[in-house]
Amino acid sequence: MRRVITYGTYDLLHYGHIRLLERAKALGDYLIVGVTADAFDKARGKINVQQTLMERIEAVRNTGLADEIIVEEYEGQKIDDIKRFGINIFAIGSDWRGKFDYLSEFCEVIYLERTQGVSSSDLRAEKREIKLGLVGELSILNKYESESHFVNGLNISGVCLQYDNFLSETIRQLPLRTARYEELLDYSDALFIASPPQDHYSQIIAALERRKHILCKSPLALSVEQWKEVKSLAAEKSCILFDSIKTGYALAYYRLLLLIKSGVIGDVMSVDSTCTSLYDNEQREQNSIPKSWNSLSEWGPTAMLPVFQILGTQYRQKTIISHLDKKVKDYDLFTKIAYIFPHAVASVKVGKGVKSEGELVISGTKGNVYVPAPWWKTEYFEVRKENPADNKRYFYQLDGEGIWYELVSFVKAITQGQKNIYIEDTVSETITKEIEDFYNRKDFIEI
Repeated sequence: MRRVITYGTYDLLHYGHIRLLERAKALGDYLIVGVTADAFDKARGKINVQQTLMERIEAVRNTGLADEIIVEEYEGQKIDDIKRFGINIFAIGSDWRGKFDYLSEFCEVIYLERTQGVSSSDLRAEKREIKLGLVGELSILNKYESESHFVNGLNISGVCLQYDNFLSETIRQLPLRTARYEELLDYSDALFIASPPQDHYSQIIAALERRKHILCKSPLALSVEQWKEVKSLAAEKSCILFDSIKTGYALAYYRLLLLIKSGVIGDVMSVDSTCTSLYDNEQREQNSIPKSWNSLSEWGPTAMLPVFQILGTQYRQKTIISHLDKKVKDYDLFTKIAYIFPHAVASVKVGKGVKSEGELVISGTKGNVYVPAPWWKTEYFEVRKENPADNKRYFYQLDGEGIWYELVSFVKAITQGQKNIYIEDTVSETITKEIEDFYNRKDFIEI
């Protein structure tokens, strides 16, 4: 049996891909197709992929040409695959001519002529570019601007801000820098909002009235009533309104949730989530900038995310315990929320005036999942059992702290009308409720 292997991204699968697979198939008796992983594509500079890995694998499978499909995840894997699968022929498009001659030591290398006049790049270029405006004064704007270059069809239109002390030189040099929010709306199709939480509601309303799509750093509003209003207006205007909690879009975190739901640690009895930082406070004090994000607003949405996504949002009871800053109204230096659910408990600890170990621990009847600090940048976690020999470790490359995946999902939602599968509305609403209860001092104890 002559075994053939070929590799590709297969984004927006088209006739040219199919013809190449047909030619590769004709070279032997068994065709293995390697589909490159998202992270590997980005690492090698393929920055304009629009479909997820699973979508691309399914497209290749539907051609009926592949006898076997594998995922290409690391540099040098081709040699490993050729040896492991006993490959006779390595086939690849002629635009790679000479690039893979080194593989001839292990098998025959054949460069196949590509179909002229059609390419994924051309298909992607046909789609209208989305102009994204940045709003706020947080240093995280730097990361979103940087990651936007890796998302096809997305271009930063400008920035609206009051303070620029934390911003990169690239953002400072954008064609449009303004303190007038309405001016940014004129030049943007969509917005990433990272302004102070008290400004979110009014800025979202103003943008939606002009039919702008919005990715907003959670929480979307400071009351459930306002949350419902912005969600209703987004639906009325046919606009996308996403919570920005970058951890929720990260590959490792998403796979962690799927693993837990599969029952690998049995019934979940406890979720303990901790997120703290001191750096932002120190920067603001040095630059005499007001503290606009308290601990619960800054870290609460991230810390609450695994609690509500694993245990649900219908808890029986909660207690908010906060240590407040005596100089700044409603500014908590540290907050712990203790939850009681029908069949489990949870704790959330957040702080911008206290430094703790930022771990995530999920305890179940058959074991636990441990994510080391900083867990919100999830790329590694362990499933631990009673017998250490049964422990398993999981590694996933994290690109852009989840921002890249978040931006790709946002663009796809705009272009294809998809809902947010990563941050459910029930979770978004409950996060807003918890923050509203803090401001209203409901179920609240001050220490």
